[in-house]
Amino acid sequence: MWSCGPLNGTGRGEDQLLCQHFHLVLSVFSLLYLVVGIPVGLGYNALLILVNLCDQSSMTMPDVYFVNMAVAGLVLSALAPAHLLGPTTSGWVLWGFSSEVHITLLVLFNVCSLVTMYSTALLCLDYYIERALPRTYMSSVYNTRHVCGFVWGGALLTSFSSLLFYICSHVAARIIECSRMQDAEATDAIMVFIGYLVPALAVLYALVLISRIRKEDTPLDQDAGRLDPSVHRLLVATVCTQFGLWTPHYLTLLGHTFLTSRGKPVDGYDLGILLFTKDLSRFLAFSSSSVMPLLYRYINRNFPGKLRQLIKKMHCGHQSCSMDHAGAQQVMA
Repeated sequence: MWSCGPLNGTGRGEDQLLCQHFHLVLSVFSLLYLVVGIPVGLGYNALLILVNLCDQSSMTMPDVYFVNMAVAGLVLSALAPAHLLGPTTSGWVLWGFSSEVHITLLVLFNVCSLVTMYSTALLCLDYYIERALPRTYMSSVYNTRHVCGFVWGGALLTSFSSLLFYICSHVAARIIECSRMQDAEATDAIMVFIGYLVPALAVLYALVLISRIRKEDTPLDQDAGRLDPSVHRLLVATVCTQFGLWTPHYLTLLGHTFLTSRGKPVDGYDLGILLFTKDLSRFLAFSSSSVMPLLYRYINRNFPGKLRQLIKKMHCGHQSCSMDHAGAQQVMA
């Protein structure tokens, strides 16, 4: 998946040998992800969406955010082969496509990254609201669905600005204003600020507030209407996983912006390191689409019961299954 070609001619034999070793190891991991990770991501994300949408009456606020992230995960899993094996990689290109298709794939990837990061940040904030004010219904399922709609709309608008930079790079000779815009640097700067810094600050602020709330035991903690205690473990695992897998991608964008802002061409050793880290960070970002539904499956205590009920309904077919319906409602309650 990765190539050591840019390091040729730099005179650093140790770096070239080390790059070849990393090239072999990371290529094996990439093949394993394409063979195993993508089917797991597609299957578990689709299962997460199907289980929750078929039993919408039992959905909670965190479930809505995880369904939102699962939709983004489905899109990421579908885009992974084109990105990891296409001309955007530094080596091992199995196929090519036009610049318009490349821009479309890049915009979809940016939209999914924004949806994933902001869903994580809003999940933290709404979890704090739910713990602090459980009976206000500010973080209800109804409101969360509308919030998720705004998240997708905002991600599309933000990525549209990036799309304009790429369009301007193709018509720079005709439009003077576009010729003054540096498409790659501006796009990377926008994505780092809006796609990473803003949600990271929101998550940090929410986690500080949640830690203060958890130190204070109140009678509300015994309220039957509160969220399940496993939600907190799922929240911490989600934040650590998402930011752990997406941080290298945004750091790579920041590094590319810094290198190009110096006004010197990026070539030789710096280019090899940049391409290597870019491909590695992209691989980690795509792997989040397979890891997140697995975390939801094994940490959320309600998901196995919902899955069994869905399988039972599928076995019943068009029959009513009325005898089990009342028992299922009692289990959910």
